[in-house]
Amino acid sequence: MSSEVRFILAIILMLGVLVGGNLLFPPEPPEDLQEPEIGEVVEDPPADPEPGPDSPPDDEPSGADEPTDPLIPEGLVEQPDPEETEPEPEADPLPAVEEVAEAQVLVEGPLSRFTFSNVGARVNSVELLGFESFTRPGPVQLVASEEAGFLGSRIVLEGDTLDLRDAPFEVSPEEGLRLESGGDPQTLSFRYDHPTEPFYLQIRYTFLPDSYLVRVGGEVGGLGRGLLVSDLGEGLALNEVDEDQEQASMAYVVNHLQEGIRTTDLQSIDGRVVDDGPFHWAAVKSRYFVVGVFPSMELGGAEYLGGVLADVVGVEERRASVAVAQSLSSTGSFAFDLFAGPQDYALLSEMGRDFQEVNPIGWGFIRPILRPFVGIIMWVLVFFHETLDIGYGYVLILVGVLMRLLLFPLNHKAMRAQLRNMAVQPLLKDIQTKYKDQPEKMQKELMKLYKEHGFNPLAGCWPMLLPWPVLIALFFVFQNTIELRGVPFAWLPDLAAADPIYILPVLLGVSMFLLQWISLRTMEEVAPQMKMMMWVLPVVMVVIFANLPSGLNLYYLTANVATLPQSWWIARERQKVQAKGPPAPVEA
Repeated sequence: MSSEVRFILAIILMLGVLVGGNLLFPPEPPEDLQEPEIGEVVEDPPADPEPGPDSPPDDEPSGADEPTDPLIPEGLVEQPDPEETEPEPEADPLPAVEEVAEAQVLVEGPLSRFTFSNVGARVNSVELLGFESFTRPGPVQLVASEEAGFLGSRIVLEGDTLDLRDAPFEVSPEEGLRLESGGDPQTLSFRYDHPTEPFYLQIRYTFLPDSYLVRVGGEVGGLGRGLLVSDLGEGLALNEVDEDQEQASMAYVVNHLQEGIRTTDLQSIDGRVVDDGPFHWAAVKSRYFVVGVFPSMELGGAEYLGGVLADVVGVEERRASVAVAQSLSSTGSFAFDLFAGPQDYALLSEMGRDFQEVNPIGWGFIRPILRPFVGIIMWVLVFFHETLDIGYGYVLILVGVLMRLLLFPLNHKAMRAQLRNMAVQPLLKDIQTKYKDQPEKMQKELMKLYKEHGFNPLAGCWPMLLPWPVLIALFFVFQNTIELRGVPFAWLPDLAAADPIYILPVLLGVSMFLLQWISLRTMEEVAPQMKMMMWVLPVVMVVIFANLPSGLNLYYLTANVATLPQSWWIARERQKVQAKGPPAPVEA
C-alpha cells in the first residue's frame, strides 16, 4: 500500500469519526451519501511492435524525413532484422574500439562532480556534492547504471541507426576540468573520427560553476540531416532509505507542445514505448532529484525535442531505459541544455517552461487547490526556520501550536454548537417516542424543533475541517520537498522518512484516544459503535501513520496535544448543560 493510499485512508477514518460524532443523536432520516471515487488514470504505452528501441518517432517536426544521400560508415549500422540479413564479412567493425583503453575524465565543481568515459563520450557518474546519499557512502549519485550512463549517442538516418555508445572519442582537455565558485564557464570536448570514412561527431559540454545546468552542443559531419538520440539512463540511482517508495516514484516526464505535462512511471513500462513530440522538455525523475533535457536554439539547435524512446530493461527489476530524440540541423549541428540536480522549486522555476511541475504535487483533480497551500506552508516553515534560527522539528511543533491558537475561536464556536445540539436531545427523544407511529407528524415536529432551537447536526463540523488542508499540504510537502530531506530531529534521522522506532505514531494514537475518551465520558448515552471506535481507531491510525513521514506525525501529535485543554473544558461545559436540562424554545 503506497503512502498516498495510507494517507487517504487515514483522512477518511478521521473525518468519519469527526462527522459521525456530530450526527450520532439527530433523528433525521439518513441521507444517501455518495463517496467520491478515488481512481487512477493509467496511460497504456502505445503498442507499436515495428519500431525498435533505436527507431525515431514517427512525426518529427524537423524535416528528418528528407535526409540527403548520407554516407553511412560500415560497422556502425544496426541492421533492423539480423535473421534476414546476410552476413557481410568485409564490413569494417571499427577495430579501433578494441585498441583504445577506457579512460575516466573528471569534471568537478562546487555543486556537482561528473565522471565521463572516453568510450562513447558517456557520463558514467553524476554526484551532487551538497546532498548525502542514504544508500551508499558519500554524496547523492544520479546515474543508476554505469554501463548505460547518460548521454550515449545514436544517430538515425533513413531508418538506420549509427550507434556510437561504444566508439572511442578523443577528449580535450584530457585531464578534465576543475571549476571554481564564481569562475568562468569551462568546456570539455569529445570528438570521434571514423578511421576510414569522412564521418565525425563532435560534442562539447560547457559547465557553469555555480549551476546545475550544463550546456551541450556539437555537430555531426559527413552524414547530412537526421536525428540525434541521447540516452538518459535507466532511471536515477536510489538514494533514499525507503528504496521501494523511491523506486515507485521513478518516472519520465515530458511537457508536450499541445498536451502539456504528462508523467509515465518507469515501473509501468512493460515493452517498448515511442512517445512522439514535439516537447518543450523531457526528464527522468526520482523522489527528490531530476535529470532534464531542454532544446536550445543556440548553435543550430532545434526548437523542440522530437520524441522519447523508452524500453523495459528487466521484467523483475521493472526498470526502463529512456532516450530523447532531437533533429540535427541541415549542417549537422545540435544543441541542448542538461539540468541534473535537486527538485528545488525555485531552481526548477528558473528553467522556465513549467519545469517546476516535473514532480507535480498531489492528485491532478486537486492540484490547483493544493499548490497554493503547499507554497504557503513551505514559506511559513522556511520563514520560521531562518528567522528564529531553529530546526525544522521545532518549527513543526510551533506551527502545530499556532494553528490551534489561530483556530481557537472557530473551534470554540463549533463546540458550543455541539453543546446546543446535545441540550435538545431530550426533546428529540420525546418527539421520536410520541410520534413513532406517525412519520409525517414526527418529521414536521422535528423541523419545528430545529427551527426553534437553531439545531444543526453539522454546525460543529465545518470549523473542525479547516486544519485538514494544512495536514494534507504538509503530507505532500514531506513527500516532495528537498529542503526537508534528511533533516534530523531528536531521535529521528529524517523528518521526511518514517519514525524508525515508531514512538511518534504510538504517541499520536494515544493522543487520539484521549481526545475521544474526554469527549465520550461526559455523554449520557454513547452508541456502542462510538465506544468501539474509541478503541479501534487509534490502533488503526498507529498502523497507518507508522509508515508516513515522521514530520507529519510530529505536527499532528502537537496539534492533538494542543487541543486537549479545550476538549477538557468543553467536556465540563457539556456536563453542566446536561445537568441544567433542555433549553426553552427560541422565539422566532
